[in-house]
Amino acid sequence: MKVEFDEDVCIGMYQCVAEWSEFEKDTSKGKAVLNDSEEVEDGLFVREVPEGSELDAKFAARTCPVDAIKIYDDDGEQLIP
Repeated sequence: MKVEFDEDVCIGMYQCVAEWSEFEKDTSKGKAVLNDSEEVEDGLFVREVPEGSELDAKFAARTCPVDAIKIYDDDGEQLIP
């Protein structure tokens, strides 16, 4: 499973931070940060979801009010949103 985070879409509500410890607040930018992620395009960050963290990652994606977080299964099919 992988998570994709679009920093440009993020509006800094930080609900993801409350749901999954892999997100942190960046108050200087007013955006969340996805830890240990790779920037694959300008402002688009991707990382694998560690085993055992799948539920937390899904909750983080579901709580994002602007759908800046997407979850994909191992086959590349988008699960959330």
